Amino acid sequence: MRFQPLRHNGLFWKITGVFTLLLILLGIAYAAIAFWMSRKNLNTINEQINGDIAAHLARNTTPMKDGKPDTAVTHDIIHSIMVINPSVEVYLLDTSGKIVDFVVPGASVKTSHVDLTAIRQYMRDGAKKYVTGDNPRNPDQKTVFSAAPIHENNRLSGYVYAVLSSEKQARIAAAVNKDFLHNLGATLFFATLLVVFIVGTATFFLITGNVYKIASVVKRFKDGDHTARIEGNLKGDLGVLTSTFNEMADTIVDNMEKLTSMDRLRQELIANISHDLRSPLAITRGYIETLTMKGNTLTDQEIKRYLSIITSSLQKLSHLVEQLFEYSKFEANQILPQKEAFFLSELVSDLIAKYEILAKQKGITLNADTRTTLPLVFADLALVERAVQNLLDNALKFTPAGGSITITLRNRGKNVELAIADTGIGIPGDDQPYIFDRYKQFPDHELTNKEGTGLGLAIVKKILDLHHSTITVTSQPGQGTTFWFQLPIPG
Repeated sequence: MRFQPLRHNGLFWKITGVFTLLLILLGIAYAAIAFWMSRKNLNTINEQINGDIAAHLARNTTPMKDGKPDTAVTHDIIHSIMVINPSVEVYLLDTSGKIVDFVVPGASVKTSHVDLTAIRQYMRDGAKKYVTGDNPRNPDQKTVFSAAPIHENNRLSGYVYAVLSSEKQARIAAAVNKDFLHNLGATLFFATLLVVFIVGTATFFLITGNVYKIASVVKRFKDGDHTARIEGNLKGDLGVLTSTFNEMADTIVDNMEKLTSMDRLRQELIANISHDLRSPLAITRGYIETLTMKGNTLTDQEIKRYLSIITSSLQKLSHLVEQLFEYSKFEANQILPQKEAFFLSELVSDLIAKYEILAKQKGITLNADTRTTLPLVFADLALVERAVQNLLDNALKFTPAGGSITITLRNRGKNVELAIADTGIGIPGDDQPYIFDRYKQFPDHELTNKEGTGLGLAIVKKILDLHHSTITVTSQPGQGTTFWFQLPIPG
């Protein structure tokens, strides 16, 4: 797979930029979490190591006498503890939380009261987990502590409150944590950046590679390669894009083939129309010129014959134009069936009465075979009449004198079937699939030499398509032809 140079791969760099920003934010989040975890870990260690200082002082000394601090005794002991562990700050509180004595190195105490809520929670939980309380030297910050009650004569007289993380320790821890977080953050960031960049780059190339593969196929299709299709079984949105493009390409190619076919048929139609119009026009023009030039020398009988030929030619011309106009309306979908319930047998009876004289003139027997009482059908009466007329015209045209045409009606359950059978010249099997095509020519066959527009059967098929019905034909050369179709019963 070939990729475009990275300088042209805008999608790649956009994704890379977003991903890099996410990595920076992730690194900051790592550092903040690490700082919080290290501080929590330090407080837990202080609690575990120094958590019994307050209890030890309350148990082994007498910090209070008569409700007042005994500084002579406690200060020496507290100083000794603070020499060993300078991070500890010790306060004596009365029963209300007021600071009555303290031993704190360096800076002064900034508050005179400690909230007893945290102390009571500490003593209630038994120091199972560290609790943060007030920091007298820095009231804005909470600190880990150790606390124990002071009893005199079995009566509560105050509390020992030992801050386990002094201000000095906080400064040292802050400096150490700063250096630790800097190293940790840099290490995590660059390690994560390296790993994710490698993985992300490979992933981005796979993603953008598929995108450029799709883009190249689309460009090939645009440039005229209409066989171009996106191959592979992609998943997710790219899969939807792939299947959508392939379906769209198939539709476009199909429409182009239809347009090409229609253009070819249009050219054939124009050629055939020109041929069909030329004959009656030429005949009409010839006889009119003859009448104009020799009218004074022609007998009345010749004039009548010429006028009869002109009238016949004009009728053929009118019929051709009418069928062309009718077929064009079907092609343009300008005709919508106006369906109603009617008896097909009555329509057939009317048409037989209409065509009977013409059939007798040609020496053809025309009859109907209904046999049973038939239900109503639901269809467009005028269009169905037009279809049956075209089939009868076609049968009369290709049936020689002495032949017969039979219209048969049958009940087929939910439909009524109409069949028109003749004893005419028949249709070869190879030509039968094409007889409903407009202006279909059949070389070296009697069908080609018969007069007609070539649109009659095409119009029949269009009418039945509008009724969602199918016209079917069976024929044997020299033995006749049968057309039949079905129309639905109402309901």
